[in-house]
Amino acid sequence: MLEEYIYRGKNRLRCGYTTGSCAAAAAKASAEMLLTGEFQSGVSLITPKGIWLELEILNAEICAGKEGYAVCAVKKDSGDDPDITNGILVYAKAEKIPFGIEIAGGDGVGKVTKAGLDQPVGAAAINSVPQKMISSAVSEICEKYDYCGGIKITVFVPDGAEIAKKTYNPRMGIEGGISIIGTTGIVEPMSNSAVIETVRAEEKMRRADGTKNLLLTIGNYSSSFLAENMPFALEKSVMCSNFIGEAIDAALEYGFENVLIIGHIGKLVKLGAGIMNTHSSCADGRMDVLVTCGVLADIDNKILKEITDCATVDAALDILKSAGAKEKVAEVLMNKTQYYLNAKVKNEIGIGAVLFSFKHGIIGQTASAAEIIRKIEAEYNG
Repeated sequence: MLEEYIYRGKNRLRCGYTTGSCAAAAAKASAEMLLTGEFQSGVSLITPKGIWLELEILNAEICAGKEGYAVCAVKKDSGDDPDITNGILVYAKAEKIPFGIEIAGGDGVGKVTKAGLDQPVGAAAINSVPQKMISSAVSEICEKYDYCGGIKITVFVPDGAEIAKKTYNPRMGIEGGISIIGTTGIVEPMSNSAVIETVRAEEKMRRADGTKNLLLTIGNYSSSFLAENMPFALEKSVMCSNFIGEAIDAALEYGFENVLIIGHIGKLVKLGAGIMNTHSSCADGRMDVLVTCGVLADIDNKILKEITDCATVDAALDILKSAGAKEKVAEVLMNKTQYYLNAKVKNEIGIGAVLFSFKHGIIGQTASAAEIIRKIEAEYNG
Protein backbone atom coordinates (compact mmCIF):
# COMPACT_ATOMS: atom_id res chain seq x y z
CA MET A 1 0.00 0.00 0.00
CA LEU A 2 1.28 3.42 -0.96
CA GLU A 3 1.94 5.58 2.11
CA GLU A 4 1.69 8.96 0.42
CA TYR A 5 -0.84 11.51 1.65
CA ILE A 6 -2.31 14.86 0.73
CA TYR A 7 -4.64 17.18 2.62
CA ARG A 8 -8.01 18.43 1.42
CA GLY A 9 -9.00 20.98 4.02
CA LYS A 10 -8.53 19.17 7.32
CA ASN A 11 -8.85 15.71 5.78
CA ARG A 12 -5.75 13.56 5.37
CA LEU A 13 -6.23 11.43 2.28
CA ARG A 14 -4.11 8.57 1.01
CA CYS A 15 -2.87 8.70 -2.57
CA GLY A 16 -2.99 5.74 -4.92
CA TYR A 17 -1.44 4.84 -8.26
CA THR A 18 -2.75 4.92 -11.81
CA THR A 19 -3.61 2.20 -14.30
CA GLY A 20 -0.49 3.37 -16.13
CA SER A 21 1.68 2.55 -13.11
CA CYS A 22 -0.02 -0.83 -12.77
CA ALA A 23 0.65 -1.64 -16.43
CA ALA A 24 4.28 -0.54 -16.24
CA ALA A 25 4.90 -2.55 -13.06
CA ALA A 26 3.26 -5.66 -14.49
CA ALA A 27 5.25 -5.23 -17.72
CA LYS A 28 8.50 -4.94 -15.79
CA ALA A 29 7.82 -8.05 -13.76
CA SER A 30 6.61 -10.10 -16.71
CA ALA A 31 9.69 -9.09 -18.74
CA GLU A 32 11.97 -10.21 -15.93
CA MET A 33 10.14 -13.51 -15.60
CA LEU A 34 10.38 -14.02 -19.36
CA LEU A 35 14.14 -13.50 -19.39
CA THR A 36 14.98 -15.40 -16.20
CA GLY A 37 12.31 -18.06 -15.95
CA GLU A 38 11.89 -17.13 -12.29
CA PHE A 39 8.67 -16.00 -10.68
CA GLN A 40 8.46 -12.50 -9.20
CA SER A 41 6.46 -11.65 -6.10
CA GLY A 42 7.02 -7.91 -6.16
CA VAL A 43 8.43 -5.11 -8.27
CA SER A 44 9.86 -1.62 -7.74
CA LEU A 45 8.82 1.23 -10.03
CA ILE A 46 9.53 4.93 -10.03
CA THR A 47 6.67 7.13 -11.21
CA PRO A 48 7.02 10.28 -13.32
CA LYS A 49 6.31 12.21 -10.13
CA GLY A 50 9.46 10.74 -8.59
CA ILE A 51 7.65 8.52 -6.08
CA TRP A 52 8.85 4.94 -5.73
CA LEU A 53 6.25 2.20 -5.70
CA GLU A 54 6.73 -1.27 -4.23
CA LEU A 55 3.96 -3.33 -5.79
CA GLU A 56 2.82 -6.90 -5.27
CA ILE A 57 2.78 -9.18 -8.30
CA LEU A 58 -0.30 -11.38 -8.64
CA ASN A 59 -1.32 -14.35 -10.80
CA ALA A 60 2.15 -14.83 -12.26
CA GLU A 61 2.51 -17.42 -15.00
CA ILE A 62 5.50 -18.54 -17.09
CA CYS A 63 5.24 -20.60 -20.25
CA ALA A 64 8.62 -21.91 -21.43
CA GLY A 65 9.55 -23.02 -24.93
CA LYS A 66 9.81 -21.49 -28.37
CA GLU A 67 6.49 -19.67 -28.07
CA GLY A 68 7.12 -18.83 -24.44
CA TYR A 69 5.66 -15.94 -22.54
CA ALA A 70 5.30 -14.58 -19.04
CA VAL A 71 2.27 -12.83 -17.61
CA CYS A 72 1.29 -11.27 -14.30
CA ALA A 73 -1.03 -8.69 -12.78
CA VAL A 74 -0.90 -5.69 -10.48
CA LYS A 75 -3.92 -4.63 -8.44
CA LYS A 76 -5.00 -1.01 -8.88
CA ASP A 77 -5.09 0.99 -5.65
CA SER A 78 -6.79 4.38 -5.91
CA GLY A 79 -6.12 5.30 -2.30
CA ASP A 80 -8.94 7.43 -0.89
CA ASP A 81 -10.07 8.54 -4.33
CA PRO A 82 -13.54 7.23 -5.30
CA ASP A 83 -12.25 5.74 -8.56
CA ILE A 84 -14.33 3.13 -10.35
CA THR A 85 -11.16 1.27 -11.38
CA ASN A 86 -10.05 0.77 -7.78
CA GLY A 87 -9.20 -2.87 -7.12
CA ILE A 88 -9.10 -4.04 -10.74
CA LEU A 89 -6.29 -6.27 -11.97
CA VAL A 90 -4.14 -4.85 -14.75
CA TYR A 91 -2.20 -7.60 -16.58
CA ALA A 92 0.85 -7.48 -18.81
CA LYS A 93 1.99 -10.35 -21.01
CA ALA A 94 5.62 -10.38 -22.21
CA GLU A 95 6.78 -12.21 -25.33
CA LYS A 96 10.07 -12.17 -27.22
CA ILE A 97 10.22 -10.50 -30.64
CA PRO A 98 13.22 -9.88 -32.90
CA PHE A 99 13.88 -6.30 -31.82
CA GLY A 100 12.41 -3.24 -30.12
CA ILE A 101 9.73 -2.85 -27.49
CA GLU A 102 6.18 -3.19 -28.77
CA ILE A 103 3.15 -2.25 -26.69
CA ALA A 104 -0.32 -3.55 -27.49
CA GLY A 105 -3.73 -3.50 -25.89
CA GLY A 106 -5.60 -6.72 -25.20
CA ASP A 107 -9.00 -7.63 -23.78
CA GLY A 108 -10.55 -4.92 -21.65
CA VAL A 109 -8.34 -2.13 -22.97
CA GLY A 110 -10.32 0.28 -25.11
CA LYS A 111 -9.77 1.17 -28.75
CA VAL A 112 -9.71 4.79 -29.90
CA THR A 113 -12.45 5.49 -32.46
CA LYS A 114 -12.41 9.30 -32.66
CA ALA A 115 -9.65 11.76 -33.49
CA GLY A 116 -8.29 14.28 -31.00
CA LEU A 117 -7.45 11.95 -28.12
CA ASP A 118 -4.01 11.07 -26.79
CA GLN A 119 -3.67 8.13 -29.18
CA PRO A 120 -4.62 7.95 -32.89
CA VAL A 121 -7.81 6.36 -34.20
CA GLY A 122 -7.51 2.58 -34.20
CA ALA A 123 -4.86 2.45 -31.49
CA ALA A 124 -5.24 0.96 -28.05
CA ALA A 125 -6.19 3.49 -25.38
CA ILE A 126 -2.81 3.32 -23.67
CA ASN A 127 -1.78 6.93 -23.24
CA SER A 128 1.64 8.41 -23.97
CA VAL A 129 2.98 8.60 -20.42
CA PRO A 130 2.07 5.00 -19.52
CA GLN A 131 3.66 3.87 -22.80
CA LYS A 132 6.87 5.67 -21.85
CA MET A 133 6.74 4.11 -18.38
CA ILE A 134 6.29 0.63 -19.86
CA SER A 135 9.11 1.12 -22.36
CA SER A 136 11.45 2.45 -19.69
CA ALA A 137 10.67 -0.37 -17.27
CA VAL A 138 11.12 -3.09 -19.88
CA SER A 139 14.33 -1.49 -21.20
CA GLU A 140 15.69 -1.53 -17.67
CA ILE A 141 15.13 -5.29 -17.47
CA CYS A 142 16.67 -5.87 -20.91
CA GLU A 143 19.81 -3.99 -19.87
CA LYS A 144 19.92 -5.79 -16.53
CA TYR A 145 20.15 -9.18 -18.26
CA ASP A 146 22.11 -8.04 -21.32
CA TYR A 147 19.25 -9.01 -23.62
CA CYS A 148 19.55 -7.54 -27.11
CA GLY A 149 16.32 -8.83 -28.64
CA GLY A 150 12.89 -7.28 -28.45
CA ILE A 151 9.90 -7.72 -26.18
CA LYS A 152 6.22 -7.32 -26.91
CA ILE A 153 4.03 -6.24 -24.01
CA THR A 154 0.29 -6.80 -24.22
CA VAL A 155 -1.73 -5.01 -21.54
CA PHE A 156 -5.14 -6.43 -20.72
CA VAL A 157 -7.82 -5.96 -18.07
CA PRO A 158 -10.30 -8.85 -17.73
CA ASP A 159 -13.08 -6.68 -16.29
CA GLY A 160 -12.26 -3.65 -18.42
CA ALA A 161 -15.12 -3.85 -20.90
CA GLU A 162 -17.78 -3.88 -18.20
CA ILE A 163 -16.09 -1.18 -16.12
CA ALA A 164 -15.74 1.08 -19.16
CA LYS A 165 -19.53 1.22 -19.54
CA LYS A 166 -19.64 3.21 -16.30
CA THR A 167 -17.01 5.73 -17.44
CA TYR A 168 -16.83 8.56 -19.98
CA ASN A 169 -15.00 6.30 -22.45
CA PRO A 170 -17.94 5.43 -24.74
CA ARG A 171 -18.90 9.12 -24.93
CA MET A 172 -15.34 10.13 -25.76
CA GLY A 173 -14.86 7.60 -28.54
CA ILE A 174 -13.03 4.86 -26.65
CA GLU A 175 -14.80 1.55 -27.10
CA GLY A 176 -14.47 -1.92 -25.67
CA GLY A 177 -12.58 -1.21 -22.48
CA ILE A 178 -10.90 1.21 -20.10
CA SER A 179 -8.02 3.55 -20.79
CA ILE A 180 -4.54 3.04 -19.40
CA ILE A 181 -3.80 6.54 -18.19
CA GLY A 182 -1.89 8.77 -15.82
CA THR A 183 0.53 11.66 -16.25
CA THR A 184 2.25 11.41 -12.87
CA GLY A 185 1.69 7.74 -12.08
CA ILE A 186 0.00 8.78 -8.84
CA VAL A 187 -3.69 9.22 -8.05
CA GLU A 188 -4.41 12.22 -5.84
CA PRO A 189 -7.75 11.82 -4.02
CA MET A 190 -10.51 14.07 -5.31
CA SER A 191 -8.06 15.66 -7.71
CA ASN A 192 -9.38 18.66 -9.59
CA SER A 193 -6.67 18.22 -12.18
CA ALA A 194 -8.04 14.80 -13.18
CA VAL A 195 -11.48 16.28 -13.89
CA ILE A 196 -9.99 19.20 -15.81
CA GLU A 197 -7.88 16.88 -17.95
CA THR A 198 -11.00 14.88 -18.80
CA VAL A 199 -12.80 18.07 -19.84
CA ARG A 200 -9.82 19.15 -21.95
CA ALA A 201 -9.59 15.74 -23.61
CA GLU A 202 -13.27 15.74 -24.53
CA GLU A 203 -13.07 19.30 -25.90
CA LYS A 204 -10.02 18.40 -27.97
CA MET A 205 -11.86 15.40 -29.38
CA ARG A 206 -14.92 17.51 -30.24
CA ARG A 207 -12.74 20.05 -32.03
CA ALA A 208 -10.91 17.31 -33.93
CA ASP A 209 -14.20 15.98 -35.30
CA GLY A 210 -14.91 19.40 -36.79
CA THR A 211 -17.08 20.99 -34.11
CA LYS A 212 -16.76 24.79 -34.21
CA ASN A 213 -19.38 25.78 -31.65
CA LEU A 214 -18.85 24.30 -28.20
CA LEU A 215 -21.74 23.56 -25.85
CA LEU A 216 -20.70 23.32 -22.19
CA THR A 217 -22.95 21.80 -19.54
CA ILE A 218 -22.49 21.79 -15.78
CA GLY A 219 -23.96 18.48 -14.66
CA ASN A 220 -26.94 16.17 -14.74
CA TYR A 221 -29.42 19.04 -14.44
CA SER A 222 -28.00 20.53 -17.62
CA SER A 223 -28.23 17.20 -19.41
CA SER A 224 -31.87 16.82 -18.43
CA PHE A 225 -32.60 20.34 -19.66
CA LEU A 226 -30.87 19.66 -22.98
CA ALA A 227 -32.75 16.40 -23.46
CA GLU A 228 -36.00 18.37 -23.36
CA ASN A 229 -34.96 21.58 -25.11
CA MET A 230 -31.95 20.88 -27.36
CA PRO A 231 -31.83 17.09 -27.82
CA PHE A 232 -29.86 17.44 -31.06
CA ALA A 233 -26.89 18.82 -29.11
CA LEU A 234 -26.89 16.51 -26.11
CA GLU A 235 -24.54 13.90 -27.55
CA LYS A 236 -21.83 16.41 -28.47
CA SER A 237 -22.00 18.62 -25.39
CA VAL A 238 -19.09 18.64 -22.95
CA MET A 239 -19.76 18.48 -19.21
CA CYS A 240 -17.31 20.74 -17.38
CA SER A 241 -18.73 20.42 -13.86
CA ASN A 242 -17.63 23.39 -11.75
CA PHE A 243 -14.59 24.18 -13.87
CA ILE A 244 -16.08 26.74 -16.21
CA GLY A 245 -12.97 28.92 -16.39
CA GLU A 246 -10.70 26.02 -17.31
CA ALA A 247 -13.21 24.77 -19.89
CA ILE A 248 -13.32 28.22 -21.50
CA ASP A 249 -9.52 28.42 -21.51
CA ALA A 250 -9.37 25.08 -23.31
CA ALA A 251 -11.97 26.25 -25.83
CA LEU A 252 -9.75 29.22 -26.69
CA GLU A 253 -6.69 26.97 -26.93
CA TYR A 254 -8.37 24.50 -29.29
CA GLY A 255 -9.81 27.15 -31.56
CA PHE A 256 -13.58 26.96 -31.06
CA GLU A 257 -15.44 29.87 -32.64
CA ASN A 258 -18.25 30.10 -30.08
CA VAL A 259 -19.01 28.76 -26.62
CA LEU A 260 -22.44 28.39 -25.03
CA ILE A 261 -22.81 27.48 -21.36
CA ILE A 262 -26.10 25.97 -20.20
CA GLY A 263 -26.73 25.34 -16.54
CA HIS A 264 -28.98 25.57 -13.52
CA ILE A 265 -29.11 29.05 -12.02
CA GLY A 266 -28.12 27.61 -8.65
CA LYS A 267 -24.63 27.27 -10.10
CA LEU A 268 -24.47 29.77 -12.92
CA VAL A 269 -25.77 32.72 -10.92
CA LYS A 270 -22.15 33.02 -9.77
CA LEU A 271 -21.12 34.01 -13.28
CA GLY A 272 -22.83 37.32 -12.52
CA ALA A 273 -19.89 38.08 -10.25
CA GLY A 274 -17.25 36.69 -12.59
CA ILE A 275 -16.84 33.49 -10.53
CA MET A 276 -15.59 30.84 -12.96
CA ASN A 277 -15.27 27.95 -10.50
CA THR A 278 -18.75 27.34 -9.16
CA HIS A 279 -17.91 24.84 -6.42
CA SER A 280 -19.14 26.07 -3.04
CA SER A 281 -15.72 25.45 -1.49
CA CYS A 282 -14.22 27.92 -3.95
CA ALA A 283 -16.85 30.63 -3.80
CA ASP A 284 -20.51 31.01 -2.98
CA GLY A 285 -21.96 34.50 -3.21
CA ARG A 286 -25.24 33.35 -4.80
CA MET A 287 -27.47 35.62 -2.74
CA ASP A 288 -24.93 38.41 -2.88
CA VAL A 289 -25.08 38.34 -6.68
CA LEU A 290 -28.90 38.38 -6.69
CA VAL A 291 -29.01 41.22 -4.17
CA THR A 292 -26.54 43.26 -6.22
CA CYS A 293 -28.57 42.65 -9.35
CA GLY A 294 -31.67 43.64 -7.39
CA VAL A 295 -30.08 46.90 -6.30
CA LEU A 296 -29.15 47.69 -9.91
CA ALA A 297 -32.71 46.87 -10.95
CA ASP A 298 -34.11 49.28 -8.30
CA ILE A 299 -35.87 46.56 -6.34
CA ASP A 300 -37.17 47.54 -2.90
CA ASN A 301 -34.63 46.97 -0.10
CA LYS A 302 -37.14 45.06 2.02
CA ILE A 303 -37.44 42.41 -0.70
CA LEU A 304 -33.67 42.18 -1.09
CA LYS A 305 -33.20 41.68 2.65
CA GLU A 306 -35.56 38.71 2.48
CA ILE A 307 -33.36 37.18 -0.21
CA THR A 308 -30.29 37.21 2.04
CA ASP A 309 -31.98 34.65 4.31
CA CYS A 310 -32.70 32.19 1.47
CA ALA A 311 -30.84 28.87 1.34
CA THR A 312 -31.43 28.27 -2.38
CA VAL A 313 -31.65 30.39 -5.50
CA ASP A 314 -35.08 28.91 -6.25
CA ALA A 315 -36.32 30.24 -2.90
CA ALA A 316 -34.94 33.68 -3.76
CA LEU A 317 -36.66 33.53 -7.14
CA ASP A 318 -39.94 32.72 -5.37
CA ILE A 319 -39.63 35.98 -3.45
CA LEU A 320 -38.71 37.98 -6.53
CA LYS A 321 -41.57 36.45 -8.51
CA SER A 322 -44.08 37.27 -5.79
CA ALA A 323 -42.85 40.88 -5.87
CA GLY A 324 -43.04 41.04 -9.65
CA ALA A 325 -39.29 41.61 -9.78
CA LYS A 326 -37.93 38.36 -11.18
CA GLU A 327 -37.64 39.49 -14.81
CA LYS A 328 -35.93 42.77 -13.90
CA VAL A 329 -33.33 41.05 -11.75
CA ALA A 330 -32.81 38.33 -14.38
CA GLU A 331 -32.15 40.97 -17.03
CA VAL A 332 -29.43 42.58 -14.93
CA LEU A 333 -27.97 39.18 -14.11
CA MET A 334 -27.77 38.25 -17.78
CA ASN A 335 -26.04 41.53 -18.62
CA LYS A 336 -23.47 41.05 -15.88
CA THR A 337 -22.93 37.43 -16.91
CA GLN A 338 -22.32 38.47 -20.51
CA TYR A 339 -19.87 41.14 -19.35
CA TYR A 340 -17.75 38.70 -17.35
CA LEU A 341 -17.84 36.01 -20.02
CA ASN A 342 -16.67 38.52 -22.64
CA ALA A 343 -13.90 39.59 -20.29
CA LYS A 344 -12.86 35.98 -19.81
CA VAL A 345 -12.38 35.40 -23.54
CA LYS A 346 -11.20 38.99 -24.15
CA ASN A 347 -13.83 39.24 -26.89
CA GLU A 348 -11.77 36.83 -29.03
CA ILE A 349 -14.66 34.40 -29.58
CA GLY A 350 -18.41 34.45 -29.18
CA ILE A 351 -19.64 33.32 -25.78
CA GLY A 352 -22.98 33.21 -24.02
CA ALA A 353 -25.02 31.45 -21.36
CA VAL A 354 -28.52 30.14 -20.70
CA LEU A 355 -29.69 29.88 -17.09
CA PHE A 356 -32.67 27.77 -16.08
CA SER A 357 -34.47 26.40 -13.07
CA PHE A 358 -36.74 23.37 -13.13
CA LYS A 359 -39.13 25.26 -10.88
CA HIS A 360 -39.07 28.60 -12.73
CA GLY A 361 -38.16 27.51 -16.26
CA ILE A 362 -35.68 29.47 -18.35
CA ILE A 363 -34.52 32.38 -16.23
CA GLY A 364 -32.77 34.15 -19.04
CA GLN A 365 -30.03 34.09 -21.63
CA THR A 366 -27.22 36.48 -22.38
CA ALA A 367 -27.29 38.82 -25.36
CA SER A 368 -25.18 36.57 -27.58
CA ALA A 369 -26.84 33.28 -26.62
CA ALA A 370 -29.58 33.22 -29.25
CA GLU A 371 -27.14 33.61 -32.14
CA ILE A 372 -24.82 30.91 -30.74
CA ILE A 373 -27.76 28.55 -30.28
CA ARG A 374 -28.68 29.12 -33.91
CA LYS A 375 -25.13 28.27 -34.99
CA ILE A 376 -25.02 25.18 -32.80
CA GLU A 377 -28.32 23.93 -34.18
CA ALA A 378 -27.19 24.56 -37.77
CA GLU A 379 -23.88 22.82 -37.19
CA TYR A 380 -25.26 19.81 -35.33
CA ASN A 381 -28.14 19.31 -37.76
CA GLY A 382 -25.99 19.93 -40.81
